[in-house]
Amino acid sequence: MSNKLVYIYTIGCQMNVYDSEQFEKLLAPLGYSRTEFLEQADLVITNTCSVREKAEEKAFSFIGRLQALKKKKKSLISGVAGCVAQQEGKNILDRLPYVDFVIGTHAVARLHDIVRSIEISGGRIVDTSFNEDIEEYNVLPEYRSHSVSGFITIMRGCDNFCSYCVVPHVRGRESSRKPDAIISEIRSAVKGGRKEITLLGQNVNSYGKKEGLPSFPELLRMIHDIEGLERIRFATSHPKDMSDELVKAYKDLDKLCKHIHLPVQCGSDRILKSMNRKYTSADYFEKIEKLRNACPDIAITSDMIVGFPGEELEDFEATLDLVRKVEFDNIFAFAYSDRPFAPAAMFEGKMPEKERKRRLNELLDVQDEISKKKNVAMEGRTEVVLVEGMSRRSNSDSDVADSEPVQWTGRTDGNKVLNFTVEQDGSGSDVSIDLTGKIIPVVVADGLGHSLRGVAKLKNLDL
Repeated sequence: MSNKLVYIYTIGCQMNVYDSEQFEKLLAPLGYSRTEFLEQADLVITNTCSVREKAEEKAFSFIGRLQALKKKKKSLISGVAGCVAQQEGKNILDRLPYVDFVIGTHAVARLHDIVRSIEISGGRIVDTSFNEDIEEYNVLPEYRSHSVSGFITIMRGCDNFCSYCVVPHVRGRESSRKPDAIISEIRSAVKGGRKEITLLGQNVNSYGKKEGLPSFPELLRMIHDIEGLERIRFATSHPKDMSDELVKAYKDLDKLCKHIHLPVQCGSDRILKSMNRKYTSADYFEKIEKLRNACPDIAITSDMIVGFPGEELEDFEATLDLVRKVEFDNIFAFAYSDRPFAPAAMFEGKMPEKERKRRLNELLDVQDEISKKKNVAMEGRTEVVLVEGMSRRSNSDSDVADSEPVQWTGRTDGNKVLNFTVEQDGSGSDVSIDLTGKIIPVVVADGLGHSLRGVAKLKNLDL
């Protein structure tokens, strides 16, 4: 079979990253291997995100570049996948004549047949049909990987219908995979070299409820017993469904990392109601207190939307107050933008873009101060780090000086990036050993704005 190259451009959430990994596996029997060089590709897949307007614009900007490439290389096959593909469907083929196929979020498993059909007989294909059987979503083996961490989808879709969100319309309704299939895939991933797994779902807290399967905390306990798996993470949780049983898991399960991403979106109860979030700011803070009582060292991150239709200054101030009260380790904040199918697109009281950006910047400034304070407070502590690989210097924090190259990088149990050097008997750095995939103690020397710097003592490493 001829050796062909596929270039996969991925935008958006971790679930898109996971789907892109499945693309690579599905295409291998057709003779495709992945390339990082666009000009070499025989097949290009753009895996898109439509949750925010900028992500959609970024996707179409990249796809537009393929027109010139296809003129040079007539045999090039171009496809669009993901949420924008699901949202726009045939409109993409009508708009972009150099795109050969469009596959929606439920058509991942059919990619092999679609590409094979185009290779044999040409034509242009659209497949955006929804499929109720999530078990065909991924039954692929794990390849040996250089990555120490990986993603596993445990469910897809969402039943919450937040008024700003397009996810239920492009990912479909909630559907959970059976525990046996999940555990089998994780075991395969561990066999392939993964030490850490992140479980994915639009709302993992509602896993299994519709199907009568074990609860999400029960699933965590089953996964915890997998031999060779070192760390478990998950994303994302909806606050209204976070149970006391999940809180207890943070106390009981050693492999469950001390980090939770719990999107609050806003601190104003009036806006939360308009968003259809089904909890109040007091409800949210009560859950935060439960988490910190069960696991004092837990790192908490969140999502925020500013400038939602109808948001008054007092609503925005309530968001700032909540951020100061909770003291998140980090947040992902966005200025509101209308999305197709989302009810909020029809709401009155839209805010000018200039004011949305101003509020976003103010919120980010408040959080930056908190993040820096919390990181500085970690100075002198020993953190256990899963080493992801070698890095000459940190690309994640502008505070790192060019004159101080970082040799290794990894993440703490609390999901903070920690860049560090290795000292041998206090006499300088040792780079002759490969720490990738090792879980080692590192002393935090500097707490920076968005990362940590530290030092590992060679004599303390169990190598």
